[in-house]
Amino acid sequence: MAINLQKGQRINLEKSNGSKLQNICVGINWGAIEKKGWFGGTSKEAVDLDASCALYDDNKNLLEIVYFGKLRSIDGSIAHSGDDLTGDMGGDDGLDNEIITVDFARLNPSCSYVAFVLNSFQGHDFGTIPFASIRIYEGTPSRVNEVFATFDIANGSSFAGHVSMVMGVFYKKNNEWKFNAIGEPTKDRKLEQTVSTVTNQYL
Repeated sequence: MAINLQKGQRINLEKSNGSKLQNICVGINWGAIEKKGWFGGTSKEAVDLDASCALYDDNKNLLEIVYFGKLRSIDGSIAHSGDDLTGDMGGDDGLDNEIITVDFARLNPSCSYVAFVLNSFQGHDFGTIPFASIRIYEGTPSRVNEVFATFDIANGSSFAGHVSMVMGVFYKKNNEWKFNAIGEPTKDRKLEQTVSTVTNQYL
């Protein structure tokens, strides 16, 4: 498929061989913040980013939220890898700190929208978090087949000064899944507020 989306772009989830993409992962990678001490030394301050996923029906009614406090959807089609409370303390290890997986084949037929959001739990400004980035790809948590959307939060000037964002929305149209790469920061502080923003602006 070899698509690297910029924010605002939409794609069909169809691979080059004509088959439909069934398993996707949303991975978040970030580091702890380096703090300078009084006497020239440095220390690391833990950063807790939270990836979450909100499911809606065709009438845009919220069905459920998968997040660090609820790691699986009711039907088992969506799974969260668990809450990373610190970020990479020893520098970028190249691995995602939190991953949400979606199996579209198992998704409840009543679900028509799957929206992904990111929040900084303790209010760390996105612009201060080392190598914070998002990748949305086909595959599993241990195997990346094809990356089709990336967002460079750490180096994206639009994310500085914000602590929440809408990553993107998968949506069903004519019984086929498509993806809208939103990549927009919001003024929200908490997950519930960010989900409300999705409901009101991005479905």
